[in-house]
Amino acid sequence: MIPVLTAYENIEYPLLMVQDWPPAQRRARVIELLEAVGMADQADMRPDQLSGGQKQRVAVARSLATQAKLVLADEPTANLNHDTAYRILELTKKMCNEFGTTFIFSTRDPKIMARPR
Repeated sequence: MIPVLTAYENIEYPLLMVQDWPPAQRRARVIELLEAVGMADQADMRPDQLSGGQKQRVAVARSLATQAKLVLADEPTANLNHDTAYRILELTKKMCNEFGTTFIFSTRDPKIMARPR
């Protein structure tokens, strides 16, 4: 995460740099992702104000912002409780189905590995 940007701005950043999204559409996308990862109430917080798990959720949301076709994720559910980890997995499954995004995860968590795809 970029330390001087808020959680909202960290998720918005790729939309500004990679794609020219209109402001209203960009805002809607960022809010959708913040809500999806359970971080809507921390949108104005900077990384040094967030826990490790919260930072990870923002990073996952940021990786999904541009609707990339391929996302490589090293331990995307590390430092997350299992409920939040499963929510992240469900979100990535939804993005896969809706946008055709392929997710490749590396993980050592046996519960995550055993989770149906």
